[in-house]
Amino acid sequence: MITLPSPAQNLAQAMAQLPLIAILRGLTPAEAPAIGEALVSSGFAIVEVPLNSPEPLRSIATLTQLFPQTLIGAGTVLNAQQVKDVHGAGGRLVVAPNFNPAVVAQALALGMVVLPGVVTPTEAFAALDAGAHGLKLFPAEMISPATVKALRAVLPASTALIPVGGITPDNMAPYRAAGANGFGLGSALYAPGRSAQAVQQQAQAFVRAFKD
Repeated sequence: MITLPSPAQNLAQAMAQLPLIAILRGLTPAEAPAIGEALVSSGFAIVEVPLNSPEPLRSIATLTQLFPQTLIGAGTVLNAQQVKDVHGAGGRLVVAPNFNPAVVAQALALGMVVLPGVVTPTEAFAALDAGAHGLKLFPAEMISPATVKALRAVLPASTALIPVGGITPDNMAPYRAAGANGFGLGSALYAPGRSAQAVQQQAQAFVRAFKD
């Protein structure tokens, strides 16, 4: 009998490869193959298509078929039905801007990785108690490296802390020094209409900055 990796193992494996989440807000299904190739060839292992993008479920289905080894799913997931929809499209990842216990519970029931958004210690501990696999610190513009350091001091050492919002190749180092495990990358990586070549250049710049 073959034992499939758990969601926690899937996340750990992807984070070990490269703990940067590509956030493709505004991606169209037609763009998905080329943009996905630009990211995967640059080393990315985690990709999310926010649900307020054009036909996001089609893009997710395309990406999961083309890049089955990549952890792919949706962002801006706000309710349990959306979790089901993402799972039905082949997604294995749920990312939210907030902590909704129903979203976490549905993702866990379907064997998906779930990363809710939090700002405060109260939200962070509640999300972990609900079973979240990691925490999206959002918006990072409100969460300084000093805040990350304070959260790291009280949260379980194994908790993945992932700042999202306004992250660029130039501002990752202070967050990493404070204890961030990875980052979600939005418009500095991908914006609607940006060519696959330009996205690949930005992806490689982020990878270099992270590894340095």
